[in-house]
Amino acid sequence: MKKKVNWFIAVLLVIGILLTGCQPKGDAKEETAKPEASSHPLAGKKIALILQQNLGTFSAQYIEGVKEQVEKFGGTVTVFNSEGDLAKMASNLDAAVNQGLDGILIDHGTKEALNQGVQNAVDKGIPVVAFDAGVEVEGITVLEQGDQKMAEMTLQKLAEDANGEANIVKIWVAGFAPMERRQVAYEQFLTENKGIKEVATFGAATQNTALDTQSQMEAILKKFPNEGDITAVWAAWDEFAKGAVRAIEQAGRTDIKVYSIDMSDEDLQMMQKENSPWAASAAVDPMDIGRIQVRYLYQKINGENPDAQVVLEPVFVDASKLPDTTVTTNGLHEFIDGWGASEQGYTDALKELENQ
Repeated sequence: MKKKVNWFIAVLLVIGILLTGCQPKGDAKEETAKPEASSHPLAGKKIALILQQNLGTFSAQYIEGVKEQVEKFGGTVTVFNSEGDLAKMASNLDAAVNQGLDGILIDHGTKEALNQGVQNAVDKGIPVVAFDAGVEVEGITVLEQGDQKMAEMTLQKLAEDANGEANIVKIWVAGFAPMERRQVAYEQFLTENKGIKEVATFGAATQNTALDTQSQMEAILKKFPNEGDITAVWAAWDEFAKGAVRAIEQAGRTDIKVYSIDMSDEDLQMMQKENSPWAASAAVDPMDIGRIQVRYLYQKINGENPDAQVVLEPVFVDASKLPDTTVTTNGLHEFIDGWGASEQGYTDALKELENQ
């Protein structure tokens, strides 16, 4: 009898184990929910971001904007940083194309380095949207910040503050599409404002741009030691401006003002310091640039045909309009009209995707 009972119990245990194995596990709901979450045809896309270089807080916030928008669309981003090496950038682009990703974002770069790789992407049906890149390939969309307008905004403010008479230092570097556009406006400005004289110019994009600019600006200040020798600095990039501002502050040169292009949280902190020489800047919210670029890429992934050239509207940031309390780019819209939270690039299909 005892043997029969033991045998019966054993059979029950085996049946129980088998039944337990057939029950849904705790993560089974997540697995079944995934197809519903990604049922939208635009969800689950794999995106590449090809950077010429990742320098400073502007780049960091731009990348953050790209990642934020792609994630809201249910996709993933692979970032390729080329560290300022255009040959490496071309290689990174080729790698992205060969991986067969769903879309490619490009940040800066030249047509000589990128045209062939972009053409390869287009030939394979991979949508491409570039930002501030000198790429010339039919079938892609290129975003720019309205560089000439930003230059005009800041240079006009410089001229007004100086009553049309100034000795200025220009910090600028060739080889970048946005820089070249800003230079066009600068040359036009000097032609039209004879009282504004350039007394020195320098600039280089390095892995430590702000620090290197500071050292070079310190040398310029020693060369022009007297009040009035330099009225203002015009910096065509905020990394240049940061170095110039620090050099001017350390030298105690309260007679020199700085006018720049681009804006980041770090820039704002420096502008808000008491007696800061940083007077003004013109920019597009770097996070918004990333978001908008992603939206145009997803338009193309969705089979739409956005304009080949898209100009982002810049905003003028006057240091005198900033509050005494610390403000970041996320809260800047409270004090500067037109800043942040742009709806540019959205379509009904993308809003639907984001809501899912």
